[in-house]
Amino acid sequence: MKRLLARGLELGLTVAVAGVLLATACWASLSQFGALGVSTLLTLAVFVVAIALGETARLTVLAGRLTAPMSSAAALALGLADIAPPGEPPVGAGVVIVTIGAGMLVGNGLLEANRRTVNWSGLSARFIGAAVVPLLYRSVTFDGVTLLGHAVMWDSRRWLVAVVMLCVGSVAMLVDLTLQAVVRAGHEHGPLVRSIVDEIRSTIGLATALVTSGTLIALAAYSLGVVALPLFLFPLVLTYFAVQRYASIRQTYRQTIGALSSLTDRTHYTVPQHAQRVAEISMAVGRDLGMSQRELTDLEYAALLHDLGQVALREPIPQGATVMAAPADQQRIAHDGAEIVRSTGVLDNVATIMEAQITPYRQVREFGQDLPMASRIIKVANAYDDLSGPNGLHADRAMERIHLGLGYEYDPRVVDSLTRFLTRRRRTGAPGQ
Repeated sequence: MKRLLARGLELGLTVAVAGVLLATACWASLSQFGALGVSTLLTLAVFVVAIALGETARLTVLAGRLTAPMSSAAALALGLADIAPPGEPPVGAGVVIVTIGAGMLVGNGLLEANRRTVNWSGLSARFIGAAVVPLLYRSVTFDGVTLLGHAVMWDSRRWLVAVVMLCVGSVAMLVDLTLQAVVRAGHEHGPLVRSIVDEIRSTIGLATALVTSGTLIALAAYSLGVVALPLFLFPLVLTYFAVQRYASIRQTYRQTIGALSSLTDRTHYTVPQHAQRVAEISMAVGRDLGMSQRELTDLEYAALLHDLGQVALREPIPQGATVMAAPADQQRIAHDGAEIVRSTGVLDNVATIMEAQITPYRQVREFGQDLPMASRIIKVANAYDDLSGPNGLHADRAMERIHLGLGYEYDPRVVDSLTRFLTRRRRTGAPGQ
């Protein structure tokens, strides 16, 4: 049901975009475009090209979603800039929205032509957020005058114009991030409010840069004209390459951890793909419990490496099932694995999670010990995979064993979340059940 809801939200956003485009196309009729001067039409064409090219230069931010910073900045700038020459009426919100939509559709059409994936729900959210700017700035009136009209009258107080532009751009970006979070919460079955907070927290730096860049381009266009667009987008181009390099490093980092996690498989200390299954379950439970993206990253790394300490054992544990090992052996495995990870000098949080993964939940309930939530999740996920087997043939028996330790060995909140995850997986017919 939730998966259908997520698909419905995604389809709803796409339909909403189509509806907005159709409505604004009627609003900005051919007569309005025909009333524009040649210089204004050329300026709009330049913005279409800039937005389209920006759509082809996408980035993956920490929250795991694709975004197009140069396209968003250009769209914000178009919504805020007074591009009409002196003596001509200002460009209406409908014309601006249609121009933004055209640029985004052209850019994503190029991606489709090159067989690259297009995230239509993300595109819809960004378009709706960008459309908020001209609607607020060019249509909503205060004392019978739009914000654009007030900006013209405040010619001697450009700082006030900049403040208004920043406020409008911030509202638009908030709409964008909220819609992105709604779709992500539907896909990942996470709590909505937590998803919105995490989306904003994860992208606040980039969002601030986009709003500031759009405002700068709009302000500079007052004096420089359309030249302001490439001039102030150039820093974002440099930022794009820097972030791309950072994303490449993070991907290599993740691949290295994945390769290290397979060490116990290759040496036959654990059954094949055990670490990957524990990581998959842990991430699903972590999302369901509302963990932030940074916490989820540490959780994933710790789950992948949770059995690394087994390589120090003289004799392998049967099938690598640490849940069946003696407490002293479990302690040694967790400690040795944590020390190996801690020696890297960059994964101290992951090492702490790994070291605490064998601590029973009663230490929290009875003695108030500060046990990381990630450690509690890995303890339950590891027990489930050890007890159910690689193919999940003994899933019911595994849950019975886990429930016997409820409140003593295992955190009830985590077990309830695991139950919800397994129920969803059975309904969708995913492998492993």
